[in-house]
Amino acid sequence: MMSAGRHAAVPEPTDWLGRPVSCVDCPHDGMRAEGRCDRGRVCVRDRRVRRIDRFFAGNPGEAEAYLDHPYFEIRALAAKRASLFLIARLVGDPEPDVRAAVAQRLPLARVAHLRDDPDRKVRMVMAQRLEGAALVAMLADPDYAVRLVAVRHVPVDVLPSAMQDPDPQVRCEVARRMKPDVLPAMLYDVDPLVRIAAAERLAPAQLVALVGDPDLRVRWIVAERGDVAALPRLCNDPDPEVSARARSRLAALDRRSCEENRDAP
Repeated sequence: MMSAGRHAAVPEPTDWLGRPVSCVDCPHDGMRAEGRCDRGRVCVRDRRVRRIDRFFAGNPGEAEAYLDHPYFEIRALAAKRASLFLIARLVGDPEPDVRAAVAQRLPLARVAHLRDDPDRKVRMVMAQRLEGAALVAMLADPDYAVRLVAVRHVPVDVLPSAMQDPDPQVRCEVARRMKPDVLPAMLYDVDPLVRIAAAERLAPAQLVALVGDPDLRVRWIVAERGDVAALPRLCNDPDPEVSARARSRLAALDRRSCEENRDAP
């Protein structure tokens, strides 16, 4: 028996107002004949973003004609393809997606003020592009997502100023980029995910500080990466997997030490 899904009708494409898409009065009839637009797949009149984007990707020269379209998705996608000289007027567009597209492309001098945009999408774009003091200032943004982008782009020497960020996701990113000589300061973070991020980068000898960590995931990393100073203290860990891993690694290190001593002249 054939599956009912095999015969399910494909939904008719609709425009941004929910009306059926029609090619009858479309100004791009010539493109359709050339295969550069295709109703239901590559169409600027469709409400689906992917189909609109395919249209502008194949016909970038048409983008400027749609910069004032009432559907914001069309304006945003057109702004990604149109001439820089034409998209400047969209810097104050009421839709954040459009402003974000403009912020991504215009020279920084023209969009620097968007670092204070009310929408985080726009500020996230600015955090990707700004440098120097302007970027460092974004570490104090009220939205964690913006700060997360900022800590991924600021120089590593600036990261200690973000170690006390209120959001653990931001602090995790700080721990992943922090210079090794400063990283031990994050071993006592209140969030275990931050301590895990730090433990994964510490030198084996430094992990002894975490043998008594309350989170078994942190102790597992110590058992997996720690040196002979840490492993004996984990052999009787309350978690059986942690203790088993510590004993296994300690035994392996002992065997290696014996072999090296035996082979020594």
